[in-house]
Amino acid sequence: MTDYADLLPVAHQAVDIAREIMRTMQPGVLTAKGDRDMASEVDFTIEERVRAFLADRTPEIGFLGEEHGLSGTSRELTWALDPVDGTVNFIHGSPLCAVSLGLITENRSVLGIIDLPFFGSRYSAAEGSGAYADGQPIRVSTTQRVADAVVALGDYAVGSNALAKNRERFALTERLAVSVQRVRMHGSAAIDLAWLAAGRVDAVVMLANKPWDTAAGVAIAREAGAEIADRDGSAHSFAATATIAANPDLLPSILDLTSTESP
Repeated sequence: MTDYADLLPVAHQAVDIAREIMRTMQPGVLTAKGDRDMASEVDFTIEERVRAFLADRTPEIGFLGEEHGLSGTSRELTWALDPVDGTVNFIHGSPLCAVSLGLITENRSVLGIIDLPFFGSRYSAAEGSGAYADGQPIRVSTTQRVADAVVALGDYAVGSNALAKNRERFALTERLAVSVQRVRMHGSAAIDLAWLAAGRVDAVVMLANKPWDTAAGVAIAREAGAEIADRDGSAHSFAATATIAANPDLLPSILDLTSTESP
């Protein structure tokens, strides 16, 4: 079995580069990517710097970035980077944004680092080695009742077919709002999954599954004891259409609420 923890030091160094850029560089010129979707100069700068660093240190591993796509030739391992997860928050001066660097093999996450530069906190994990926040072990909450659960909900859709997608999201929000203790929308998939791992929220429901958004967080949440599934309850992979996660006792009830057949 590969010891993915051996790659944590170089991953931390890569995220150090990204963290410093995010803390010291202004968002700069914004580049439109679609309807109400944009990237800042910081997004591009971080991705270019981290891509170059990892190409030098781990040339045998491929690289997938949100802004420039896939590079490298490895079919076994691929880094997946979201340089600024929560770009809209970042450009508005909100601290709810993160650097998210994951490692993917065989369509699953095996390592992740999420850094929250404006909170001064970092979450990390490698398969089989546990999950940590600032070097201290973390575990998901033990909440079992839906009525006691704080649920982080992914962003509403923008861009192509947003109206139809959001009808489904509005219905889901309504079901959650009348069933759970509170619904939270942080605007960052990485933060949602990191805070799930640390027990700050009890469940995460995202009707999306982009690898740069979820690769790091899925690895961290799993190592902290979460179970992660697609909407039909099947095990999560990067072929999944959604990312739904909670502790094993709570997850079935959360999946019931996210079902399109829910009343």
